[in-house]
Amino acid sequence: MTDSEILQTMARYNQWANRDLLAAVRALPQSEVTKHRPSLFKNMLNTLNHPLVTDRMWWAHLHREPHAHKALNEVLFGDFEQLAAARAEMDQRFVDYVDDLSEDDADEQIDFTLLSGAKGRMSRRMILMHVFNHNTYHRGFVVETFCQVPAALPLIDLPIFMRGSGGMRFMPPHLEAAK
Repeated sequence: MTDSEILQTMARYNQWANRDLLAAVRALPQSEVTKHRPSLFKNMLNTLNHPLVTDRMWWAHLHREPHAHKALNEVLFGDFEQLAAARAEMDQRFVDYVDDLSEDDADEQIDFTLLSGAKGRMSRRMILMHVFNHNTYHRGFVVETFCQVPAALPLIDLPIFMRGSGGMRFMPPHLEAAK
């Protein structure tokens, strides 16, 4: 698999995992989605907003454009369906972007400034890998809250995507017994 094929696979995996996670969240009662929880972003909806905020920042960096974001915990969408639509649009942007990215452009170094003011420099390829990895990290936060509901966990790991068997759910035995 070439580096470009890896990026294309990861963009599609990111899109699939976000779509499947949002479908699982959509199936929950709305009160569970906005319920205050002992987590970094306080509830599922806020947690789902965070990677979208950072994706928009990195998108701006990739295009050497400014962004208007001032905080990592910014809540862009208080409405789940609006958030889901914006998430789907951003994921498609990344899929299209990596599909059109040449090897030379992927290796190009991009200078950026983080919200903290820290300066950085990474290749487009590494920025994209960070974006996809960061989404995975925060999907894990949301999946963990399914145990607090309790609800069946969305299975959104890369091997499941690679098998082409999405849409599966798993209820841990200790939570199944509690139902």
